[in-house]
Amino acid sequence: MTIPYLTGTVHADVEKALVAAGKNLHSIEPAELAMLEDYHTGGRLATAQLVNLVGLNQDSTVLDAGAGIGGTSRYVADRFGCVVTAVDLSDEYCETAQWLNDLVGLGDRIVVRRADVTALPFDDASYDVVFSQHVQMNVADKDALYREAARVLKPSGRLALWDLTAGDGRDLDYPLPWADTAADSHLSTPKELRATIEAAGFTVEHWEDLSESVGAIMRSMPPSPLGLQVFVPDFRLRVKHLTEALADGRVRAVQAVGRIR
Repeated sequence: MTIPYLTGTVHADVEKALVAAGKNLHSIEPAELAMLEDYHTGGRLATAQLVNLVGLNQDSTVLDAGAGIGGTSRYVADRFGCVVTAVDLSDEYCETAQWLNDLVGLGDRIVVRRADVTALPFDDASYDVVFSQHVQMNVADKDALYREAARVLKPSGRLALWDLTAGDGRDLDYPLPWADTAADSHLSTPKELRATIEAAGFTVEHWEDLSESVGAIMRSMPPSPLGLQVFVPDFRLRVKHLTEALADGRVRAVQAVGRIR
């Protein structure tokens, strides 16, 4: 598994941007982080749509597998009041996620762990839902990724997936939001990805290609001073390449929910 580019200054860059945007760090609300914390195509809208598909409540046990700086974890913990575990392979992202959790008063509801999503340090049947958003593009061993998700889910637990896949097979332009070069990218086709998920023990209950709608959102989204460019190098170029690839069919965007058989 590869780790996307890291700068060593994510915490400092996010803090500086929040202050520059006029945020009071002593009384900031979770929703005020929305523009910079959802590290995936479609941002907060995509997170909300995926969360709505799995019917969470206060008693749900949730794993955010590949959490980045923790946007999905904070959204779920704030909206439902449930306890969330957030894992990421990057120490830098984990530290930033914990700082942001504490900043918005959610530190007691979110447990942050540095971990590899292909070898999770959790007991079998620990969670009701595993979220996986824009993670598998950096994971070569997708069999291990989804076997681990299946292992830590309780009987009838659900995998909530929002991901990018290969499209028509033509070459992509780099850098992209998840990869600096082709060597860092591990895209499967939609058919291959679904087959891998099913082979891990899931029944796919929902599978929808949202390439056109998310591409339109990306093309119409106005720039924000609290966008992901705050801590992602060359962000606008990366998004330009992805937007073009979604528009011409080289990349597809898939929303899915799988349930343990």
